[in-house]
Amino acid sequence: MMRTVEVIFVIAILLTAFAITTQFAVLPSPRQAFGTNLRELSYSTLQTLDSKGILTATVFEDPSAPEWGDLQKALSACLPTNVVYNLSVYDLSANSQGIVSYHLENSISDASFGADSDAASYLVTSPDVTFTQDPQKVGESTGQDVTLYILNCADANGWWITGYTGQSLALDLYRLLSPYFTNTVLVNSTTELSLLLDGNLLPAGVENVNDAVVLNTFGEAVPIPGDYCEDRSREDEGYDEYHDSGTYAKYFHTLGSLTRQYNWTWVSIVGYPFYYVSNTEYFVLDQNTYGIYGMEDVRTAGINAFLQGLDGQDYDYDSNGPAGSVGGVQMTNEALELCDYYGIYPSPYQTSSRALNQSIQGKYHLDRFATLFDLKSGRIPVATFRHQDGNGALTAIGLTRIPDIRITALAILMYYNPTIYRSEFGASGTSRLVTLQLGQQGGT
Repeated sequence: MMRTVEVIFVIAILLTAFAITTQFAVLPSPRQAFGTNLRELSYSTLQTLDSKGILTATVFEDPSAPEWGDLQKALSACLPTNVVYNLSVYDLSANSQGIVSYHLENSISDASFGADSDAASYLVTSPDVTFTQDPQKVGESTGQDVTLYILNCADANGWWITGYTGQSLALDLYRLLSPYFTNTVLVNSTTELSLLLDGNLLPAGVENVNDAVVLNTFGEAVPIPGDYCEDRSREDEGYDEYHDSGTYAKYFHTLGSLTRQYNWTWVSIVGYPFYYVSNTEYFVLDQNTYGIYGMEDVRTAGINAFLQGLDGQDYDYDSNGPAGSVGGVQMTNEALELCDYYGIYPSPYQTSSRALNQSIQGKYHLDRFATLFDLKSGRIPVATFRHQDGNGALTAIGLTRIPDIRITALAILMYYNPTIYRSEFGASGTSRLVTLQLGQQGGT
């Protein structure tokens, strides 16, 4: 008996709540609940007409032109039979204070309808308008002619660039980045690389290699000229016979010292920087333990040796690796904004297995710039590290293969921040606003 009373009491509460809710609820009109969404239909219709070129071909014509009749036929074909329309076209103009005014140029309709309607607007630009985009050259704002050197050595192999070769990446990066530099030079062999390291690989009209960007497209491997190899003329600048059963870490110390001397920005496009050396003619029988011949391991001592050279320290073999995995990482807000600015759109979500530890900044007196991805677990996935005395920098992209050259390009542009000059020719009176108002016949 007691349970029956409880059930009746619960039913009474539910019925009372339903009655109160029904009393105060505001229900949509039948057209809103079951009819056509007129605003969405209006906007999609304008988009369709624009994609077919009908809007552009019509709205800039004289109101008496036959194209307006074609537009009416197209509207009738796009809309349901019970939907009526009114299409209005406004010319836009702005005064010296930037205030925009609208002037009705023409309108067409197939019926009159009451207030129960909806509308959408769409901006159409004349085909006579030409837009241009010219990038400022890197260094132009400070009066410098910065040269971009891209390593394209035919006698070297890469690693951690799965699916690509260093040479194919070099050509792609040339096309992507050369508009931003006064001079772009492909370093086509390790012999030419030796000339660059001596300061003698110069484009026409350039007096020295100072302040250049050196872009290594070979991933975790770095091409090494033969004269820096064991038993060659510059062995003491490249080979350390006393550690790790012989190592080329000293070559990376030389690269760091030259980066400091010439005030270069050295760019490593993916993976663990300075992990291997490569020269397919000298290391013809040597491989990196993964079956890629023409290279030798240097491993974690390479990045330390480079940073020692960048910091002006003497070479000291140090195999305590500063890079590690942090998993998934996300692009910074600043980097996302620059994606829109430069029109370069890599995925904002990446995996980083070679992120450098923040400790390198204090150890080697580095300041961090152009941080593309948020820091994670005290590690830096992508950034440019510039020595605090202003001489030399390293851009390290510690992401997981496969390399995305868009990230490389964005990292360089984020560091140098060249301006994009955008211009518009013949733009006066060449933008018109089209408004399409729709209503339903027989609906409320």
